[in-house]
Amino acid sequence: MSRRPRIVVIRLSGTIGGSGRGGGLNDAALAPMIERAFRKGKPVAVALVINSPGGSPVQSSLIAARIRRLSDETGVPVHAFVEDVAASGGYWLACAADQIWADDSSILGSIGVISAGFGFNQLIDKWGIERRVHTAGTSKSTLDPFRPQSPEDVARLHAILEPIHQAFKDHVSTRRGARLAPDRDLFTGEFWAGREAVRLGLADGIAHLVPKMKALYGKKVSFQNHGIRKPLFRRLGLSAEALIDAAEERAAFQTFGTRG
Repeated sequence: MSRRPRIVVIRLSGTIGGSGRGGGLNDAALAPMIERAFRKGKPVAVALVINSPGGSPVQSSLIAARIRRLSDETGVPVHAFVEDVAASGGYWLACAADQIWADDSSILGSIGVISAGFGFNQLIDKWGIERRVHTAGTSKSTLDPFRPQSPEDVARLHAILEPIHQAFKDHVSTRRGARLAPDRDLFTGEFWAGREAVRLGLADGIAHLVPKMKALYGKKVSFQNHGIRKPLFRRLGLSAEALIDAAEERAAFQTFGTRG
């Protein structure tokens, strides 16, 4: 008897980053799971379930590159299914798929790069606090939040942000190609809901995982779920690190949050 065709489902949920506390999505933690997903047996397809507001562009690039490399080596196609959000680095991951599917209310896009902080120089002046900084290297205190922002610091920061943004744009353009709307600048950092994202070529259609995979690969397909298993205390939120991670992740998701 022939075995049922198998779909491997990889859940990529949360912010993207190289957190040493065990939170977030990063290439080192995901690598063994992604390798097994493509190489163990012969799945007919890999489905990425994505729910991420983004994070580290480097980790996004590493994870997406690993998925593409394994897909090319094994000949296994990849489908991405967006849940609430695939924004910024989350959309970078989605573009690792051959096709992207979304819900009507999913948020996609935010193809941009951001650096944010605070300036406290007026506050410490008001309280008569003297800032004492000594460096070896003229640029070591770049963007110090306790001194006035300088044009030189801003220019230096933009010189870093621009090539990262260009790498993001190149990735999206390479993966989505002619599917992207030619009459719209999609790289401004703007984001869109599902059906508009489809119209702009950021996604291929409105669809949910199980019915879409059955429509593409047959009603008898089976699904094998893969995901990172967190330690018990972290899953229950019974550690300071878990609480910090939860607060950071909640803040990132709220940028794109909507409620019915």
